[in-house]
Amino acid sequence: MSASPPVALLALLGASLLAGVAPGSQAPAPPAMADGRVPVLVELFTSEGCSSCPPADALLRDLIAAQPVDGALVIGLSEHVDYWNRLGWTDPFSDRLFSERQSAYATTAKSDQVYTPQMVVDGQVSFVGSDRERALTEVASAARRAKASVELRQATSGDLGVHLDEGLAPANTPVWMAITEDGLVVSVARGENANRTLSHDGVTHQLTRIGRTARSGGFDKTMPIRLKDSWRPDATRVIVFAQETGGPIVALGAMRIRGR
Repeated sequence: MSASPPVALLALLGASLLAGVAPGSQAPAPPAMADGRVPVLVELFTSEGCSSCPPADALLRDLIAAQPVDGALVIGLSEHVDYWNRLGWTDPFSDRLFSERQSAYATTAKSDQVYTPQMVVDGQVSFVGSDRERALTEVASAARRAKASVELRQATSGDLGVHLDEGLAPANTPVWMAITEDGLVVSVARGENANRTLSHDGVTHQLTRIGRTARSGGFDKTMPIRLKDSWRPDATRVIVFAQETGGPIVALGAMRIRGR
């Protein structure tokens, strides 16, 4: 694992990871959003132990806050990998799950190498995570592709209802739920970013598979949402998406959630 991959690797990982849904499966319908914007999932594999990552963190923050691409609603996941932790600084947001998820993307791209910072748009295209021009281009492109909308509703009890209409996603597609938090600031004491204060948005606290789509391609589930005491409810978001491992996002939804 390397922070600075060779040019050939960047070219490979910068290619399309997967062009669409599996052969023979039903293509998802275009999303219907009241404001006309199409949700686009932007994942950033990053680490506080990587000196190349802060510019990418800043880019993801801007994509989330400024929403600079017409017609797109950027939904960000900042996924902190754990393989930098051995080099002097243990990233407080790191998790092996995110390293494994990044490796799954590399496997789809027929590569056994991963790097930080890496940005992946809608599960289909990856590139160096600090490349703003490429990010804007790929988000705009993703907003033109068909994708189903996941409907999310939080009851007064705090439980979250998740709904995807039948026929909008392939059958038996894994459905994932993430909980993220914005506005997190950390003073790094050691490692490549020693004595720097780093800011993050979209930090992924949890990423859990909550089920699979039915034979009909639909999905319905109600589940409790529990926030840790340290998570600020006003800065916390729940994101639900349907995706085959290492493949494209075929359905997506997000909302702010009420806390305790």
